[in-house]
Amino acid sequence: MMMVMTVMAVALHLIQTIKEVAARCQIFRLPPGGVEAENGAVRARKQLTALAVAALGVCLAGTAQYQDRDTRGVPKTSSTAPPPDARLDINHASVEELLKVPGMTRSWAGRIVRFRPYRTKQDLVENGVVTSQVYDRIKDYVIAHRDPQ
Repeated sequence: MMMVMTVMAVALHLIQTIKEVAARCQIFRLPPGGVEAENGAVRARKQLTALAVAALGVCLAGTAQYQDRDTRGVPKTSSTAPPPDARLDINHASVEELLKVPGMTRSWAGRIVRFRPYRTKQDLVENGVVTSQVYDRIKDYVIAHRDPQ
């Protein structure tokens, strides 16, 4: 992001410099009627403008490719966590089954059941169903299956 801002600042500086020079010197003025003056200054201005636009495009393309990546990483599970087959499915478990999860209370279990379905177990925090503290306590014991069981 800092690179994009730097390139934009350089491009704005170039444009401002060209405008200031053009105001003092008539060489940069184009004759009326759309006919371009063929001199080195006009060609240089076009080349600098094209270079600035190309550099900006490269920077924006470089930053855009990382926008859809998950920067949080893969959630870590503890060494005492049960295997994925033994975890409780939050999309199909009853309140009584959810209460068997360590750290689960009846109110949190009721909220999990009420706000179904979930694509992933992280949806519990992202949708505000449970707090991050509650999620940290139960994340090793739950899983979200999308298919019916």
